[in-house]
Amino acid sequence: MLLSKPRPLQRGDLIALVSPSGPAPREGLEAGMAYLEGRGYRIRPGRHLFARHHYLAGTDQQRAADLGEAFADPQVRAVFCARGGYGAGRLLDRLDYAAVALDPKIVLGFSDTTALHLALQARCGLVCFTGGLVSMDLADERDPFTEEWLWRSLSSAEALGALPLGAEFKVLRPGRASGPLLGGCLSLLCSLLGTSYVPDLSGAILLLEDVDEYPYRLDRMLNHLRLAGVLECLGGLVLGQFKDCFIPEETGRSPNLEEMVMELTEGLDLPVVAGVPYGHFKRRLVLPLGVEAVLDTYVPQLSLVESAFRVDQEGRG
Repeated sequence: MLLSKPRPLQRGDLIALVSPSGPAPREGLEAGMAYLEGRGYRIRPGRHLFARHHYLAGTDQQRAADLGEAFADPQVRAVFCARGGYGAGRLLDRLDYAAVALDPKIVLGFSDTTALHLALQARCGLVCFTGGLVSMDLADERDPFTEEWLWRSLSSAEALGALPLGAEFKVLRPGRASGPLLGGCLSLLCSLLGTSYVPDLSGAILLLEDVDEYPYRLDRMLNHLRLAGVLECLGGLVLGQFKDCFIPEETGRSPNLEEMVMELTEGLDLPVVAGVPYGHFKRRLVLPLGVEAVLDTYVPQLSLVESAFRVDQEGRG
């Protein structure tokens, strides 16, 4: 499927703010909206942004309606998700993917938004943006690294190039591979395997992270990828940060992430790296999903070599 690319975000653009998953605190959302308006953007909150339905930000009908209205409005140039939590997967069969394809927009989210990103990539080939949530990352306590990468990713018409790998980066299996950068939250990816809402992962550079999962659950999910034939078809595997998944009391009784992954990918000609700054910490990369990436462990380097945005006839984003 050909990629569907939005155009870069520009000051004065209209951003729709939606909550496809769990409810976000009002003060965080209001602070995030004020921050975006201070940077020169217009903000349109979804009609049901502050709705509540059990552990969801409104009923499925309400949340899907806000998404649908944002995708259908030609004035809206970006759709920002309020928070993660749970619930985006319940909306996937309620969306008009033809409308999304007709007018590609920036879709920014993280964590539970992985479900929405995967579906948009599978159905529309849409380049999506992972690593940012309004109530978490744009409210009062912003991390400078995350903030920098958010605006770099959303507004630069150039390919992002080599990514900062950080002090925790390590090579688990050497190699070189190129392919589309795809992925997000491991548990969300596994929840959609076997459905029509997962893009073709053949040759992909798969980026994974998760939070609050016991080691045996991570093992089970990674084994699910193995049994489903996903691991053997990948171009490369990039592990981000797995927050609060391994506790000291488990040392010696449970394998660590690196041991787990190496066991489950044994015999595969698959470059594997770990420790990339992408996960459920305040400091994280914000990245486009779907664009061509190159993983070269001999440099070592993970580079995005394709722009996330379409270019008009005059060469502008």
